[in-house]
Amino acid sequence: MSIDAIDSRGRIPQDIVAIFHASFHPTKGNLVDWCLKASDDLELDGVEFSTLPSGLHLVDQDVVYFTKDAHSGICVFRRRRTAEQGHRGFRLTSLGILLAKSTRSRPWRHVAALRTLADSIYLSLETRGVLEPSESDWEPARIFFEERKVRRADLSGAGKWYGWSHELDNPDSEFNPTIHLSHLLRILGPSALTLYKHVLGRQRILIYTLPPVEAACILCQVAADICYAAQLDPSTNDINENDPATQYYTRLKGKTQEAIHVLGMVTLNDLDKMDREGKTGRGWVACTTDAIFLDKPSYYDLLIDLTTSTPSKTSRPTLYLSKPQPQPPGSKGPTHRLAIFRFTWSDIRLWNELERILQLDGDQCAQPCCRPSSEINARNKPSSSWTDPWRIYEDVCIVCAGLWMGSWRGNSVASYSTGNGSLANWGSIRLEGDDDLTVDGTFVRNLGMGIEGCPGGSPNSKGMRRTSGMTWPVGNTGFDRRQPSSSSAATRSMPQLCNNGNDTDPETNERHDRQILTTLALLQTFHANTSFQLSRLVDLLPSVTSGTPETSVIYITPKDMISFELGPLSSLDARYLEWLADEYGAGSQIVVKRGWKDLFGMIFGFG
Repeated sequence: MSIDAIDSRGRIPQDIVAIFHASFHPTKGNLVDWCLKASDDLELDGVEFSTLPSGLHLVDQDVVYFTKDAHSGICVFRRRRTAEQGHRGFRLTSLGILLAKSTRSRPWRHVAALRTLADSIYLSLETRGVLEPSESDWEPARIFFEERKVRRADLSGAGKWYGWSHELDNPDSEFNPTIHLSHLLRILGPSALTLYKHVLGRQRILIYTLPPVEAACILCQVAADICYAAQLDPSTNDINENDPATQYYTRLKGKTQEAIHVLGMVTLNDLDKMDREGKTGRGWVACTTDAIFLDKPSYYDLLIDLTTSTPSKTSRPTLYLSKPQPQPPGSKGPTHRLAIFRFTWSDIRLWNELERILQLDGDQCAQPCCRPSSEINARNKPSSSWTDPWRIYEDVCIVCAGLWMGSWRGNSVASYSTGNGSLANWGSIRLEGDDDLTVDGTFVRNLGMGIEGCPGGSPNSKGMRRTSGMTWPVGNTGFDRRQPSSSSAATRSMPQLCNNGNDTDPETNERHDRQILTTLALLQTFHANTSFQLSRLVDLLPSVTSGTPETSVIYITPKDMISFELGPLSSLDARYLEWLADEYGAGSQIVVKRGWKDLFGMIFGFG
């Protein structure tokens, strides 16, 4: 039974295995003071730290995504005022749930109901002047748990994956994090392609943020969704084995048949979990509020510091790569160091296409966060782009990369979904301003302040039809890299994330359609790039071509990297290829030859 059928009958998801209440006690610390579980074998030890991370006492309310063993979870945080001695004026509490393990857990489907439940319980206590809830006060939570707890092993379809068309075309997906993909790209800019490579390469990714944390938790899920369909077991995707464009799916056998793991919020209590998950090879994405992780780079491969992107610091979030640091024998110093990194020149082609899609959406948006920054009133815009040296570096790189790669444009065999089937956009130079999310500067906002986006409609968008598939323009471009997505791109209406009007209003429906279309177009673009690079990997690895496992070392030259549309001079791109080979090589290993002779031959065409 599909998710759509369940929702059309008005049934709620039944995938919860536990509900609990965590609070902070001034002498006992974080503790779980009430819970209900579907099985006594389920352990809740440690969830009190994930649901009450450090710094959350600074905000009145928040939503935290987390994991406990193999279970995804979500909790609603509330800071309640109190005059009790020792509590410093507030009680810190969280009401959370754990979901059953499934192909795709969707804790966000319970957010609205969990918020309502928490508010009703706390309001009842406040009205009666009660500080400590009694057993009778948890009756609404018991009813909530009985309605939504697991009853069938298949979860009645609540945890299955049916493709992006079902995922986004669903009346119950109002809080679906994937819708925020466009906002992740606007926040990170071209550096989002560095994140994309680490996700596809199954690396360890940590996002450092300040409270509130809901936005960072959402960005974790969005980052994982960029490559979600490509990383799943091919048997879970609807693939036509007779289609040459997708035959690599049936030939590539990754070591991990699951998508990169979304850990959600992690704290110092999760160091062992982070180390254990990192050794599985699956990779993970997590977020934290503990600044001490900045001094522990050995626990992750990529760090995204959202705290550098605030109204007072008009710059993008900072990305750091964790690099091994040689140590003399007997030394006990740090084994890794952080190095600032933005993006590589090879990312400009893909970023130009993503930016084109974002501009098509932003042109009709009524809010500044979704419009190209070049269209924001210049009188209200500070000259922050010239006060941030990294922004200048970013613009210069885009200019240089556009000029340098322009010579490749005529010989390129690749194409994304360029408008009107034209390759005119490739290698072009685009300087559209600093892409600030607000007039005053870029910063990550919590829900309700615009991160969820509100793409606006226009009279020109009325011709947009709701169809069961998305048609991508095809031109006479030679070899076509626009490989079809693993799921049909449905574009029917869904509840608006920033709903502030009547859902039946035509303009609101147009915004719904545009938001879905933008997300699907961005996912399709990422998928096309992933498909192309994995198809090139199939031709390169003999163990994949022969169909028999073969342990070998394959040396490739910078010229071979160009065939992947990667930078021959980029050390990150070289490691990225090695990551892909480690996952899909069936024992083969790729080593990029980057000596002076190889670089000389690449530049002057020798070899």
